[in-house]
Amino acid sequence: MKKALLLVSILSISVFSTACINNFAVQELNNKAKVSLEQGDYQTAIERLKSSIDLDDSVFESHYNLAVAYTQGEDYLKAISSYKKAIELKSDFPDAYYSLAVAQESLATAVDSGEVIVSENGQFEKVLQDTQYDIEDADISTVKMVSPAAVNAEIQLLTDAVANYNKYLEIAQNPDDAEAVSDKVKALEAKVDELQQGAQNKQLQEVQ
Repeated sequence: MKKALLLVSILSISVFSTACINNFAVQELNNKAKVSLEQGDYQTAIERLKSSIDLDDSVFESHYNLAVAYTQGEDYLKAISSYKKAIELKSDFPDAYYSLAVAQESLATAVDSGEVIVSENGQFEKVLQDTQYDIEDADISTVKMVSPAAVNAEIQLLTDAVANYNKYLEIAQNPDDAEAVSDKVKALEAKVDELQQGAQNKQLQEVQ
């Protein structure tokens, strides 16, 4: 259910309008990328948007739309990086903070489910569907919390998501979804508290 609700949030992220882009070639690549996104062809959309950025790295819309394409394609780490670049270019656009928070929450969910593992040096790596584990009959949920790095990464991602959801509420000023976003923030804060408490209990057990 949680993943289904998150998917709704992801699908609600829309491509930013390209009407104000002066460079025709950049605008054309953005428009073609939008068509590819609507068709579910995320890779083509990503390549077109990367070409757009190669032509002009200063266009907010290209970075934001690239982040949306990465989000739709479930490459959340690259989505996060692209949203941050978009925010550097246009820090007063509330949807960029909301979308960044969704990507951060999505990556945290992937870590929590075991779809993404975190190395001891903090690197993220997606688990292939045919990955075989050494533990007989162990599902991913059994293996997922072995590394403290995974817990720390999830805590940080959710903390960042909370900050960006709150930034969205601050800039948007009473948006229609304010109550739903506020409820989401409370749920994420509770999740962070739960993870931190679990980590502390584990440390105490190891000391004893």
